[in-house]
Amino acid sequence: MQTFTTIAELRAALAPHRLDGRTIGLVPTMGYLHVGHMELVRRARADNDIVVATIFVNPLQFGANEDLSRYPRDLARDQAMLEAEGVHYLFAPGVKDMYPQPMETVVDVPKLGAELEGSVRPGHFAGVATVVTKLFNIAGPDRAYFGEKDFQQLTIIRRMVADLAQPVEVIGVPTVREADGLACSSRNVYLSPQERAAAAVVPRALDEAERLVAAGETDARKLEAAVRAFIQSEALAEPEVVAVRDPQTLADVATIGEKPVLLLLFVRFGSTKLLDNRVLGPKNAMPEHAKKVA
Repeated sequence: MQTFTTIAELRAALAPHRLDGRTIGLVPTMGYLHVGHMELVRRARADNDIVVATIFVNPLQFGANEDLSRYPRDLARDQAMLEAEGVHYLFAPGVKDMYPQPMETVVDVPKLGAELEGSVRPGHFAGVATVVTKLFNIAGPDRAYFGEKDFQQLTIIRRMVADLAQPVEVIGVPTVREADGLACSSRNVYLSPQERAAAAVVPRALDEAERLVAAGETDARKLEAAVRAFIQSEALAEPEVVAVRDPQTLADVATIGEKPVLLLLFVRFGSTKLLDNRVLGPKNAMPEHAKKVA
């Protein structure tokens, strides 16, 4: 595996592959990798001739009071993990490599990006869309891989690609979980032992929602209230977002009926925010995109 820090180096390495007709798969990350990231890499290896992983802690997607300075970093560890999985190229630029001058251009999907997680992290998804567009422009991948844990992010990137006719196929990969059901996340390392034990309430809340829907609950607002109360039964958990939405468009849903719905959770434990989601409802009625999440 070769590691590059500059845009020119990566483009020069990929150009011969592109000329020879080889397919390129891109796995964008912010580093401090875990088994969920490795699943993205394995999927990219299965689908493509060449796999490029990126590690860049993007300042554009962090708010003024968020955790940019303390976001976990361990490049040597990450390099070893990626090389073991057969990644061909790692692009690990610094901020000056990606943003040699202050960015004046912003890519935004304002309607989708201003609600749910975006409602408590204003500007976050514009930062995500901007850096992902830049990475697509740099690597020119045929396919790019993102975890379905960050469902809103995945939906926004898919809409951005469609709206801008970007020549890349966006692949969502199902969430990988730890033994107690907690979704794998680089931010899990922030949790104290007490918070880590408490965080198991998040997947349990998804189980409770599934139970309630199976028992006949059809009112989305009542389901949200019940799930919020379930999470609040854990003293260390603060649910910031509990929302029932359409799994394809993220539009608000009032009634849970024959069509599947998406339950999104955004839960804080101390200063750490965890995301999770589940598609609820009749599995045989789910679109293919949603089935992968269920």
